[in-house]
Amino acid sequence: MTRAEADAFFRSLPDNAVYALCDQSLLDDFGLQLRDYAELCETLDVSMIQYRNKSAPDAVMRSQLRRLRDAWEGMLIVNDRWHLADVCDGVHLGQEDLYAIDASAQNAVALLKARIGNDAVIGLSTHNAREIAVADDLPIDYIGLGAFRKTGTKEDARVLGAALDTLAERSCHPVAAIGGVTFADRFEHARMRVMGRAIFEKAS
Repeated sequence: MTRAEADAFFRSLPDNAVYALCDQSLLDDFGLQLRDYAELCETLDVSMIQYRNKSAPDAVMRSQLRRLRDAWEGMLIVNDRWHLADVCDGVHLGQEDLYAIDASAQNAVALLKARIGNDAVIGLSTHNAREIAVADDLPIDYIGLGAFRKTGTKEDARVLGAALDTLAERSCHPVAAIGGVTFADRFEHARMRVMGRAIFEKAS
């Protein structure tokens, strides 16, 4: 995907677009293969997929991303492991992952772009107004904002609830609401709804 195509993708996102979080542990729990998951996402009009596997070695992650890439023609992002962005469209980083690259957020993104290329999509997790303000000054593509609800994945996350949509209005980047989001949830200012378990439950 070129930079122009990535920019056009985010400009053309429908309101409350579905952003699927494909967690390997949930794939295993629900007994789904990557192709099954990609087909499910097609039926649900998913706009983009983020693949996450916290425990697998890089070689396994790369293989899984390639399988998912073969099954899914849409936007595909890898969680955290920016060095695997060459087999998908980009990376989504948490705050700790960003500052592990450099103590300066600006320098971190500049270094990241130098390593993965300017065409690669970059998403960044945020949790409050301060982090949104920092992200506004970064040349990234979107932010994740949450948690909307408490989840079993990140039980220590601060729950924003209805305040999430108010905070989303502050961002100059498209916002993806994350954390316990369901298909019933709607947002006025968050452009995307990140769903993990909610996607898998559609298959059961």
